[in-house]
Amino acid sequence: MEFGGIHAVVVDIEGTTSSMAFVKEHLYPYARRHLPDYVRQHSGAIQDITDEVGRIEGNASLDTPQLIAALMRWMDEDRKITPLKALQGLVWQRGFDSGALRAPVYEDAVRALKRWREQGLKLYVYSSGSVAAQRMLFLHTERGDLTPLFTGHFDTSTGSKLEAESYRTIARSIALPAEMILFLSDHPGEIEAARDAGMRALCVNREPVPPSASQPHSIRSFDEIVLPNLGGRGSA
Repeated sequence: MEFGGIHAVVVDIEGTTSSMAFVKEHLYPYARRHLPDYVRQHSGAIQDITDEVGRIEGNASLDTPQLIAALMRWMDEDRKITPLKALQGLVWQRGFDSGALRAPVYEDAVRALKRWREQGLKLYVYSSGSVAAQRMLFLHTERGDLTPLFTGHFDTSTGSKLEAESYRTIARSIALPAEMILFLSDHPGEIEAARDAGMRALCVNREPVPPSASQPHSIRSFDEIVLPNLGGRGSA
């Protein structure tokens, strides 16, 4: 599938560049096991996050057990809330730094990202995981440090991934017209929001799906995407 006029690519992580199984079977359980102790041990350093949790919960005087209970409930509910994602990122950083965690990345994604970078395109990440968590994941992959490939990162502090305005904000930050940006995700709702903002977008369906359930303009592998060579390596 060939796209002309693309100058930047924005990628999701879960189910797009990395397996959903790694996130669900390794990252989330690791955060669940270690987040309570992290909160107890770093209460002073995470005061801003604690204040934000209290604001969302409608209780400015949350004590530590109440804070932990709220965070664990949010994880049970799979809430995409910025303070939770920030704390998960801090916990995962400890896991990656210790070697307890190592992120798998799809071979075709690594191959394409390196090729596009060499072609002069700018690469970005937009994920519900915090920017810190994104950087940590790509720093500690089974295929080495991939962080030099990316020019920038966006998380839910930019806005909901299901809202077109979030993608307009990203386009403004990248300083490119939306139609010059290609967004890749496994979530049809995110694809629709990106298209509503004027971006080009492809749904990544890595698992076989029935024809009736397949998305138009969807791919199984990054190898299916052909992008223009912009004349050399892009600047970070």
